[in-house]
Amino acid sequence: MNAALGTAGVILALVGSLGAIATLAVGLRGRRTELMRMSRTYSWMVMGGATLAVVAMERALITRDFSLEFVANNGSHATPAIYNFATMWSALEGSILLWGFILAGFTLAVAIKFRKRLDDPLVAWAMLVMFVVCLFFFGLMLGPANPFRVIANPPLDGPGPNPLLQNHVLMAFHPPMLYLGYVGFTVPFAFAIAALATGRLGEGWLIETRRWTLIAWAFLSVGIVLGAWWSHEVLGWGGYWAWDPVENASFLPWLTGTAYLHSVMVQERRGMLRVWNLSLLCATFALTILGTFLTRSGVIDSVHAFSDSTIGPLLLGFFGLIVLVTVGLVGWRGDRLRSPARIDSPASREGAFLLNNIVFAGFAFVVLLGTVFPLISEALTAERVTVGEPYFDRMTMPIGMVLLFLMAVAPVLPWRKASLETLRTRLLWPGWIGTGALAVAVLVGARGFAPLLAFFLAGFAGGSALRQLALATRRQGWRGLVGRTNGGMIVHIGVLLIAVGLAASSSFEVERDARMCVEAAPGCPSTITVSGHEITFLGSTSDITAARRQVGARISIDGQVHEPAIQQFVNGTQQIGKPSVKNTPINSVMLTLTDLPAADGSVAVKVIVQPLVVWLWTGGAVIGIGSIMAAFPGRRRIPTAPVSAPAPIEGPPDGDGPGGGGPGGGSPEGDGPGPAPLSDPDVPDSSSAEPASVGS
Repeated sequence: MNAALGTAGVILALVGSLGAIATLAVGLRGRRTELMRMSRTYSWMVMGGATLAVVAMERALITRDFSLEFVANNGSHATPAIYNFATMWSALEGSILLWGFILAGFTLAVAIKFRKRLDDPLVAWAMLVMFVVCLFFFGLMLGPANPFRVIANPPLDGPGPNPLLQNHVLMAFHPPMLYLGYVGFTVPFAFAIAALATGRLGEGWLIETRRWTLIAWAFLSVGIVLGAWWSHEVLGWGGYWAWDPVENASFLPWLTGTAYLHSVMVQERRGMLRVWNLSLLCATFALTILGTFLTRSGVIDSVHAFSDSTIGPLLLGFFGLIVLVTVGLVGWRGDRLRSPARIDSPASREGAFLLNNIVFAGFAFVVLLGTVFPLISEALTAERVTVGEPYFDRMTMPIGMVLLFLMAVAPVLPWRKASLETLRTRLLWPGWIGTGALAVAVLVGARGFAPLLAFFLAGFAGGSALRQLALATRRQGWRGLVGRTNGGMIVHIGVLLIAVGLAASSSFEVERDARMCVEAAPGCPSTITVSGHEITFLGSTSDITAARRQVGARISIDGQVHEPAIQQFVNGTQQIGKPSVKNTPINSVMLTLTDLPAADGSVAVKVIVQPLVVWLWTGGAVIGIGSIMAAFPGRRRIPTAPVSAPAPIEGPPDGDGPGGGGPGGGSPEGDGPGPAPLSDPDVPDSSSAEPASVGS
């Protein structure tokens, strides 16, 4: 029954996607608005099919229906409930099903949001693109990634998910967050393709999609931080980011998406960087597909990657199609993408954002090259070359420093041109805060050029963000923090917390291996001291459940008892370490057992002390809060021009446009009027074609 229901759901979603594509194509070709409006009905059809398929899969997992090959390979009677529910995205076919379900949700959300404008060719083209993406993923589920394949002789039990994926609750939240980010970028990509297809290349389509982009970026950001947290808590190596290819696959669209969120403000304000913005959006979506290929094709070895599969060529072909279509459309519309304005001075906000784009693009290229170079080398020479952490650390550290500097300077720059006096005035307090941060770091014992420079630049950038927020709250109270610009400053603070945590934890980590006994003996102490923390071994522990056998130790850290352990799951042969971590705002102390307790009762333990690790997770939470505040409209600036004077060009109707002045818009200093008109000056009829409402 589960197989039949699930297959029916996938077929329903696939047929809905095909029907929508055909209907929209005919409607757009013949300008038949009644056909364009049918996309909402088809989106409900696709969502209904996806929901039915997901419910069938979860029902199969919950009831342990081992007649499904997916459940037989990944399910188990011994798997705890929450991990059994999360098993759906622990393997290839289920992860594609989750992807399709989220994609159907976004498609339906767009159809509902724009329900009154579904006959607008821009929206109709965007819906067409989204249904094409739906068709691809639901097509995979009827082919090589079929999650409802039935086996003739079902087993009585299964092995359960990978042991690493069922010993921390974050696995129930980290992958869905990443998928919400990955799939969410389909919406702005669809509107970008729609703008190129219709020739409506003004700023209207940006305003339609900016909140969708921000939401997708926020989910991706939080998902990446949760993944780092999982890695830190589960893998027991003391780190949280190893430049693993699958980690890089999520980081790449984050880099290009971040660049887009900055440069889009220049286009909205002055109609510039149009090619940049279209390219960044399309690159971001293309990189999500490339990341899916890296994760699910089996071409790389990673703790995060799925096993070998046959969908790799299809994903790579879809990635190539996206690149070809994007490049072709941009080339076709090249003449109409010329900017009506130019950068007046490098010392301006638009100049800083252009440099920001270049740096982010360089960052993405460095990460992409290091990620795919082993695959390219193997394809050309039949030998795989390893690109490790030293390459990434050496290449990305200076780029990161430049980005911290831009985070300090760009927010205080006015549009068009900045005078030296303006820069001196606006950077005075941020400079002092950066100097204070450097002094504090030196006083607490920090040494080394790179970490000290990072602390100074983080303080400098933090001072710039706090100055912006202080001006906003002084003028309009705490309500002034709501809006894209000041929400963005809160996001900056979250990123800076992560930067400080990265610099401190990676530069000043202390690690010690020791064998400990309950009763002190020569060469086997009962208590050791590491970086001022008193570590005392209290005794061994043992615990057996239906799912796994666990042997561990009771160890006191400064009087607080922790229990690191080694686990072996019933249906697996691999022994899995279970670290125990004591977190404080100052540092993190991790305990891991490097071997099973010996016959004499002693244990071999590794102690890792890292400063400011908690700042990483705190920074992720601040990014999420800032993104929510940036997604809501800020208060509009009240024009100060005389009544008889012409009204200045206002920002978008929700008042949170870039540079709109005040807390809801750009700089509180009021650096000029709001954004450029929504129409493209190079297209005579675009003013009537582009919507005036934000609509997102």
